[in-house]
Amino acid sequence: MSTVSAREWVSRITETLISAASLPVFLLLDILDVIMCLIFRLLDRFLEGTNSSCYCHSDITQPPHSETELSESLHGRKNIVREMLRLLKFPVFLTKNGTAPASRANRWSDCGCESCLSWMNHTQTHSNLHLLLKQPQRDANVSENVIFIHGFLSSSSLWKETVFLNLSENSRRNYRLFAVDLLGFGRSPKPEDCLYTLRDHVEMIERSVIVPFELDSFHLVAHSMGCVIALALAAKHSASVKSITLVAPSQPYFSASSGDATGQALKRIAARRVWPPLLFFSAFMSWYEHLGRCVCFLLCRNHRLWEWILMLVTRRRDLHFLMTDVTRHTHHSAWHTMHNVVCGGARFLDGYLEVLRAAGARILVVQGRKDEVVPVECSLNLKVKDPEIELQIIPNLDHSSVILGRAEEFTRDLERFWAS
Repeated sequence: MSTVSAREWVSRITETLISAASLPVFLLLDILDVIMCLIFRLLDRFLEGTNSSCYCHSDITQPPHSETELSESLHGRKNIVREMLRLLKFPVFLTKNGTAPASRANRWSDCGCESCLSWMNHTQTHSNLHLLLKQPQRDANVSENVIFIHGFLSSSSLWKETVFLNLSENSRRNYRLFAVDLLGFGRSPKPEDCLYTLRDHVEMIERSVIVPFELDSFHLVAHSMGCVIALALAAKHSASVKSITLVAPSQPYFSASSGDATGQALKRIAARRVWPPLLFFSAFMSWYEHLGRCVCFLLCRNHRLWEWILMLVTRRRDLHFLMTDVTRHTHHSAWHTMHNVVCGGARFLDGYLEVLRAAGARILVVQGRKDEVVPVECSLNLKVKDPEIELQIIPNLDHSSVILGRAEEFTRDLERFWAS
């Protein structure tokens, strides 16, 4: 009894200290983000001939519930300093900007290396997604198809280095596998005139995989952020989907009756707290548009330098794909995908699940008990929404190790689910 009380006392003290420390830290970040907004506007005007396009103004009507629109979280992020300056009629915050540059050209703050710009060499607008294709070892006309969708700051390498390497002989003979780099990530196009909405991501997968390969049936496997894209794709092609495997879905599920799903999602996955570190980093990159751009300028624009340093330190010629994938994006693509897909996608989950339930789609949700990104309770809520969903909660694993820590076992589980 006394032990339990002592733990509760320590927990309350810890929570109080974290909350007390969070207030001044995020007030400082509010100030710094406003300063960087002004600096980037000046730099963009000087280097590109136009002001930055940002979301610092908030006097914009909320978008309707459509995958083509922007997430409310882009305009609903409160900044105390910015609001005070607006009340004082500080000129820079009275100017309305567009939401995306008109040009497809690379920005001065993005990397301009050959790898990052290779997609611009294609004459087709925005070209197609980078695709890893693993053909079956028999007639492709009688094979089954599986589309793999990665998560945020990742790429198709996740599936190449895990599932593709551990396929059974039967799967190698019978399944045709497609792993895409999502729009704005990895080696796929990263256009500046795109807002990376949920519909943009779905349509690019259709255009790069479903249409050219004439897929009339397929399985879907997705990790983290890719789960809401997989559900959107599955709901649109409900008659063609044979199964859907969602691994560590990063979109918190809220029922339609719970109100502002987008706002709740932002607070759940990016609460403004200094601890734990992963939550602090999520809040930093999700709430602060211009500080996030600074991080991308330092890391993504100079990814070749950082990779060279890592290779020098580790004495390895080939870096682990997790190290290289995290910088293979632009701030524009990551920022909009975070808000329009991860946060904004929460409001569509209810509708997608209803469509798939009516279609009798088979859904498997796999999550680690120690997932630090989205609590296990969110997956349990999915099960409440649709009791037919198969739920697999694995102890002692987190958001990444649920795949990386058990690649062979995970692949066997996938094969059994496909076959069933």
